[in-house]
Amino acid sequence: MRHSAALLIALAVALAPRALRAQAAAPLTAEAPPSAEASSAAVSPSSPPDTWGTTDAPASPASGEPSRRSPPPGPPEEPRAEPEPDADMSGESRVRYTLEAIEVRGNRRTRSRVVMRYVPFKLGDIIDVDDTEVELTRYRLLGTGFFRDVQFSLRKGSARGRVVLVIDVEERNTVIVNDLWMGLSADADKRGNARPLTAYGGLDVAETNLAGTGITLGAAVGLAQEQLALRVRFLDPAFLGGRWMTSGMVLFNDAKDFFGNADVLWDDTSQLDAVPDYAVVRYKRFGGMLGVGRDLSVPTQLWLSYRLESVDAKLPRAASHLRGLDREPILFDILPGRSVLSTARGTLQHDTRDHPFLPTRGWFASVTGEVGLTPLGSDYSYQKLDLHASRWWALPWKKHVIRLELFGGAISGDAPFFEQYYVGDYSDFLPGRVLGLNVDRRPPPNFLDNSIVEVRYGHYAAKIGSEYRIPLYRGQRAVYGIDFFGSAGMYAVAHRRDLTDPPRGYSRWQLIPLDLTANVGFRMDTSAGGFAFAFSNVLGFVPVRNEGNR
Repeated sequence: MRHSAALLIALAVALAPRALRAQAAAPLTAEAPPSAEASSAAVSPSSPPDTWGTTDAPASPASGEPSRRSPPPGPPEEPRAEPEPDADMSGESRVRYTLEAIEVRGNRRTRSRVVMRYVPFKLGDIIDVDDTEVELTRYRLLGTGFFRDVQFSLRKGSARGRVVLVIDVEERNTVIVNDLWMGLSADADKRGNARPLTAYGGLDVAETNLAGTGITLGAAVGLAQEQLALRVRFLDPAFLGGRWMTSGMVLFNDAKDFFGNADVLWDDTSQLDAVPDYAVVRYKRFGGMLGVGRDLSVPTQLWLSYRLESVDAKLPRAASHLRGLDREPILFDILPGRSVLSTARGTLQHDTRDHPFLPTRGWFASVTGEVGLTPLGSDYSYQKLDLHASRWWALPWKKHVIRLELFGGAISGDAPFFEQYYVGDYSDFLPGRVLGLNVDRRPPPNFLDNSIVEVRYGHYAAKIGSEYRIPLYRGQRAVYGIDFFGSAGMYAVAHRRDLTDPPRGYSRWQLIPLDLTANVGFRMDTSAGGFAFAFSNVLGFVPVRNEGNR
């Protein structure tokens, strides 16, 4: 009988998916109960089923982490758990167990209830080793950024067919750099005179697991010539210990932006004699956002948020430029003086990536809708919808990875220009916005010789792109991985008037504001966060035909 049980368990291990198989092989045969040092937390069958994910117990001497151990230390036992074979509608045999306990090991700083927050299984559940939700839960834990590695395994329980789900985690540094911006830009001074190269930069730092609670507290700063942006944010993945998530953000911008395509004329009482190169808008934004979210499934989240901002803008009294062959007034798309921006936003997000920084498989998709709330005092009435999807595939040779990305967005109504789509956010040859700051005055390169050079902000945007990654290094300490990447794509940005009143001087397909984009560089996963070192910003200063005519 003993040999038959071992044979059935070995068969179950052979059928288990890779995430479970590597760790289940040993435990399912004859593993002793965990030692006091190894077991940092577990939930026993005596725990109430509705509180197993949030209950802590006496501290572990090794980690200081409160724990509730399921089986006490003792001598090795003979295997008693046996799988419960079942057959699905296709007739294939399925291996299922009854979940007796969940045990978290390896967490020294992160509280066990924080780990359990992301585990959807409850005591008494039937665990199917072929269930994709097991692998998705592992990916979700990796996606928190708390851990460098997460492994699941099964250990025999107290009776036949019962198992303990063991979650082994390896923590990583949680004080990380989320974003680091550095580059060169071409901007203009406050009077609209073009300047040569200037530097810009920014830093976004966060503690993503404050005191082991899973709370993120971060701050960011962006600097450019005569511009400043500050942001503070927080995220609580388990508000009051429950299943709801909360987030908040406060933003301050003291910024400027550059308008006008060519031969710009504008009225400024302080500059009656000079002829500027650009019409400059200076503005300040101050406000914040509060949001609540909830998991709809392991990889799917729904977020709802409200934003309130005060905007103070200083505009030229009048300005015009050459758009195509005609002189037209410049549309600044912002109200002069003080105004209020009040919006509601909803985001549905689906994430099945196997790694937050260097994914090799899975999806990341999101749908975001935002409306301006004029009944709540907003001076801007608009509706905005963004669709974004990315998919990663691991290629069968040398662990290379390819990614396909799609984006589409549309705005109706009167959105302020800083809420519209900016060409620099889609072209790798121009600096993107840094915490809302626009640091560059140049038009896009215009590789396809069309009307994209007439567009700076738009109400419609679309992009298709791909990226190819080649692993160069994998480590265990400060640097976990380095990949070389090359990317290419095509994007389009159009203002509403580009559809209703296209610029003269362009014909047929030239009226479609399209352009190409590309980038090369390195992506790194380190103990300080994920970084991308790219070279397209420098390549963007190489003149392209027709660009110099603007």
